[in-house]
Amino acid sequence: MTDKIKQQILAIRDTGETNMFDVRKVQEIALKEGYDELILYLADNIGAYSRFILTGKEE
Repeated sequence: MTDKIKQQILAIRDTGETNMFDVRKVQEIALKEGYDELILYLADNIGAYSRFILTGKEE
């Protein structure tokens, strides 16, 4: 996970628009905000994303 992707995840979290485990909604918000890196990351890294949301630890 790059710093840019981490910043994008945290930016979506800070909006309070969705439960961060609702990956489809996170992807929808990322698309709306132009977070292309996050959209691509989520396509292949749901496990790492979930661990980051749960623990704050990056892989």
